[in-house]
Amino acid sequence: MSKRFPSTILSTAVVPWDEDYRFQEDLFRQQVQGLRQELTPYIYLFGTAGEGYAVSESQFDEIVDAFRDEMLPGAHPMVGLISLSLQTIVERIERCRERGIHAFQISLPGWGTLTDREVDIFFEQTCGRFPDCQFLHYNLPRTGRVLSADDYARLAPAHRNLVAVKFGGASDAELISELIQKVPQIQFFFTEFGYATARRLGEECGFLISMCISNFTRAREYFEARGARSEEMGKELEGMATALRSAVADRGHMDGVFDKMFTKIHIPEFPLRLLPPYTAAGDEQFEAFVAALPESWRLTDGPQT
Repeated sequence: MSKRFPSTILSTAVVPWDEDYRFQEDLFRQQVQGLRQELTPYIYLFGTAGEGYAVSESQFDEIVDAFRDEMLPGAHPMVGLISLSLQTIVERIERCRERGIHAFQISLPGWGTLTDREVDIFFEQTCGRFPDCQFLHYNLPRTGRVLSADDYARLAPAHRNLVAVKFGGASDAELISELIQKVPQIQFFFTEFGYATARRLGEECGFLISMCISNFTRAREYFEARGARSEEMGKELEGMATALRSAVADRGHMDGVFDKMFTKIHIPEFPLRLLPPYTAAGDEQFEAFVAALPESWRLTDGPQT
C-alpha cells in the first residue's frame, strides 16, 4: 500500500524572542531560509520545540504570516496546533487555510485523557471537517494518551487525509514494526534512534530530525545511510546525546531548550530564551554542548545559513 506522505526529513522551526519576549522576525526568517535551502522543504511550526503550547492568538498569526512568506510557493509548510480547546484548533485551521496553508500537525487536548469515542470526535472535527487539508498526528505522552497501532488502524480508513504520525520518542523495534505493518498507508516519523531502528528492520519511515540538525551535511548523510555506515553514525549520535543531556542538566525540560541550541550553532545571534514560565539553557550550557560535539559533527565553514 502506497504511503500518503513521503519518506523525507521533517524539521521544526523554532521561534526567537527578544529580551521583552517579542518575536524576532528577521532571525526567524533567516532560520527558515537556511532549513529550506540546505536541509529540507518539509518544515513545521509550533510543535513542542516551537512553543506551540505557549503562543497567544496574535503571536500565532504574526509568526504564521512570516512562515508562509518563507515557505510558499515551492516548499511544504506545516503548522502545529496545540490547545486544550478543540474550537481554538478549528479556528486556527480556518485562519491558516485563508493564508494558503493546508497541512497541519494536531495533538490531542490533554486536560483530560480522551476516551475512544472522544478520540474519534477529535479526528472527525479536524480531519473530517477539513477534507482539503492534510494532517499529521503528534503522538506524545503529554496529551495523556498515546495512540496505538490499533487506534491508527481504526482512524486511517475513516480519514484519508490523516497522512502521517510523529512519534518522536519511539525506538523499540517491536513497537515500530507493529505501527508500520498495521498501518502501512500512514507515514511514521521517528527521531534519530527510532529512525535507525526502522531502517535496520527494513521498514520505510520518515526522519524527524532532532540533534542531527547541528550539521546539515551530516544530517543528510545520516538520512541516506544504511548498514555499517548507519551503525557508525549512530554511535556518534549516542555521544552527542550524552553531551546534550550533560550540558543542560537541570536547565529546562521543554524540547525548545535543545532545539534552540541546535539553531544557535548555525545562527550565533539566535536567542535561547523560551516564553515564560519555562526556563531555557544559557550561553554556558550552549558552549559546553558545542565543545562536546564529536569532531565529525562540528561545522568547518562557519554558520551554514
